[in-house]
Amino acid sequence: MKLTQISDKELLQAYVHGNEACLEMLIKRHKRKIFTSIYLIVHDTYIAEDIFQETFIKVIQTIRSGKYKEEDKFIPWVMRIARNMSIDYFRKTRRVVMVTGEDGEDIFSRLEISETNREDQMILNQTQRTVRKLIQTLPEEQRTVLILRQYADLSFKEIAKITGVSINTALGRMRYALNNLRKMILEKELNLQ
Repeated sequence: MKLTQISDKELLQAYVHGNEACLEMLIKRHKRKIFTSIYLIVHDTYIAEDIFQETFIKVIQTIRSGKYKEEDKFIPWVMRIARNMSIDYFRKTRRVVMVTGEDGEDIFSRLEISETNREDQMILNQTQRTVRKLIQTLPEEQRTVLILRQYADLSFKEIAKITGVSINTALGRMRYALNNLRKMILEKELNLQ
């Protein structure tokens, strides 16, 4: 049987029964998604790595204590822990959130313009800064769903599980976030073409 055919639940059960390597497989399988969601909140590779490690320390402690509920899906549960730890970090440090992609590159640097001369680049840079600021002005619930959906590439079902709301609520928050962002862009008369 291939590793990709083994479910998270099967790996988790094997880990609970003493196969330490199965937890390592779970971590490797989901590291990119979990790390990216943390990084999108804290915007610092070293801090994100620390929070990622702390997340799995908490996961291991919870599993070993027998408090993990089998009915929960593993990845949404871990993502919820990672998100909460990231937000807790943020509340302690009160830093401004920067939105980046999985590669650590500012997602707004991917906006394309026809000719990249010095003036166009300056305009693009200002537009990117403005859009980042606009995203930060969204209500926390809308901002969280927008970041998790667009930049952590999570499904609405996963987002709903992580944030503790229904799928319809997650969809609604995304719709409101996009509508609010569009309105603010129109108000600022930004040209994102």
